[in-house]
Amino acid sequence: MRAARLSAGRHAGVDNGWIASPAFDDPAVTQLTLPGFEATPQLPAHRLFLAIKPDVDTAERIARLIQQLRPVVGFKGKALRTERLHVTLHHLGDFVHLPPDDVVARVRAAADSLALPAFDATFNQVVSFHGRRDHRPFVLLGDEGVGGLMAFQAALGEALQHAAVPVPRGHFKPHITLLYDRGGFAPKAVEPITWTVREFVLIHSWLGKTRYDELGRWALKG
Repeated sequence: MRAARLSAGRHAGVDNGWIASPAFDDPAVTQLTLPGFEATPQLPAHRLFLAIKPDVDTAERIARLIQQLRPVVGFKGKALRTERLHVTLHHLGDFVHLPPDDVVARVRAAADSLALPAFDATFNQVVSFHGRRDHRPFVLLGDEGVGGLMAFQAALGEALQHAAVPVPRGHFKPHITLLYDRGGFAPKAVEPITWTVREFVLIHSWLGKTRYDELGRWALKG
């Protein structure tokens, strides 16, 4: 499976510095400091992750759902733009500078190696995740309707590991972040939102700048 690779700025020839994510941390990279004059660590400015995105019609349905829930739940936060709605499959690292070319190449090789069918994903409840009390993520979750998504995420993880791309371990809880707001509430059932997942994408996020660049897009079969 070959990706339609999209340009996302200049990556070649860039000194990428150290990588904030422990997955790609190089113990050989050290920083010289003098006692009492330790340098302030640089904060990561870039994130790399694989995701699925709802199609246009589904994204608009999700946007309408948020508006319907506002008077019921008391949402006051600004909803994420429809083009930013996604389900993160694998977080691949946070970086001080642009994601290194070799990392991107390995991720693309892993994605190219997959030949899996399209599948349906259904989300049917909203809930607030833990976080800062004034900045909690409010998300859309699924239960039985995300079995195909979980199987795909696991297969993609195996392909990444085979391509020497470390992936974080832990339980995968598929969700779509809708907005950030104060407070919280118990899970609330909503009318199921279903779409057929036909592709997945590699995204370069510019942290703090609400900017996403697609570095690759891969179609599923069927």
